[in-house]
Amino acid sequence: MASHVVIDRTAKLVVIICASASFVVLGAIFVFTLREGMPAFQEIGLSNFLFGTEWRPGLGMFGILPMTVGSLLVTLGSMVLAIPVGIACAILLAEVASFRVRRILRPAIELLVGIPSVVYGLVGMMLIVPLVREIGGTGFSVLSASLVLMAMVLPTIISISEDSLRAVPKGYKEAALAMGATQWQMIWHVQLPAARSGIVAGIVLGMGRAIGETMAMIMVIGNAVVMPTSPLSPARTLTGNIAAEIMYAAGTHRSALFATGVVLFLLILVLNTVATFALKRGIRSQHVA
Repeated sequence: MASHVVIDRTAKLVVIICASASFVVLGAIFVFTLREGMPAFQEIGLSNFLFGTEWRPGLGMFGILPMTVGSLLVTLGSMVLAIPVGIACAILLAEVASFRVRRILRPAIELLVGIPSVVYGLVGMMLIVPLVREIGGTGFSVLSASLVLMAMVLPTIISISEDSLRAVPKGYKEAALAMGATQWQMIWHVQLPAARSGIVAGIVLGMGRAIGETMAMIMVIGNAVVMPTSPLSPARTLTGNIAAEIMYAAGTHRSALFATGVVLFLLILVLNTVATFALKRGIRSQHVA
């Protein structure tokens, strides 16, 4: 009995240490980025940096609003496209498809996770950009970037959503079917609400992947520092701005790129917090109803 207690306490201590290490690493990254970016905030001014519309390092102009809008539009566009497709694929794999079909589709979806982002960018340049060009513009646009990002975040949303749907107790489904519900009614009114927390977690992770993607965005979005006015407009993301200029930046320019990283860090934190709050509010309202 004593040995089991020692093993349990040791396992608990190891888990606590590993979890704490992740927070320490996260905090160290944020502190380092903030330290390097603080001179830019002090010299440029927080308001000018966040809401300025001109990014011209040679002229001392460092406004990241166009890149912030570009990042948000691309993330929003990709999630609008990916969420319904991802949830539908998860339902297919969890409840509708036969074992033979699942055995083919699941490895294919898992394979998408391991494809490098530069390959997604190449495919986007050769296939998606020419198709968007037929609609209007140069093809290098927010729409092209959103379509590429949709393919990149789908595996995350599908995998986590499928696991969440499979984790719903069988008693829930059997009770709904016993009361005369059809399979679709059972999925829509019982299984999806029960798996909501896991589905939202997959969406949040996919959103983090979307807003943090760099290489594929540089290749298909046009990489122009302009305020996007439509889905067919070129743009630049916050991550693309850092990757494109960090190699030759110096002085205030370099500090401004680190400050961009701080803004990106906080933006991801805000988006995750909003999604979590919306999830808790939805669950609370469901229980009240």
